[in-house]
Amino acid sequence: MSTAYLARPEQHQQLEWLGGSTLSLLLDGAATGGRLMVGRFDVSRGEAPPYHVHSNEDEVFLLIAGTALVWADDEESELTEGGIVFLPRQVPHSYRITSETADLLIITTPAGIEGMFRETGRDRATPRPPGYTVTPRPDVAAEYGNTILGPPR
Repeated sequence: MSTAYLARPEQHQQLEWLGGSTLSLLLDGAATGGRLMVGRFDVSRGEAPPYHVHSNEDEVFLLIAGTALVWADDEESELTEGGIVFLPRQVPHSYRITSETADLLIITTPAGIEGMFRETGRDRATPRPPGYTVTPRPDVAAEYGNTILGPPR
């Protein structure tokens, strides 16, 4: 890709994610020539992905608003509004939202992990099946180079 890409908010794909939260895919591999993925989570207290590790991408997340506990390897840290975390590939990690709500920006490089989010989550533009719940899918995670190591912390 050799040109800039601009996406307006109404163009961002909205996925239902863990605990009924929302992941907005702001940029994906198609928009960035595979260079990076940018997403924004709107989450509530207790939202926590399984403890996992990425083999394909480095990850950065910025807590725009709210608070969270973050685990990298076995080290626990508190992240407050404006805090940022860099998680190189092969570093096991997870987080748990501790505030009532949180706004979390995630960037991965290279792109690709958005495929896992799309396969596991539900596009909010489609009707929601009765009783539907997003749950972690280790088989899908593995297809995208991610290994679930344990339950959420």
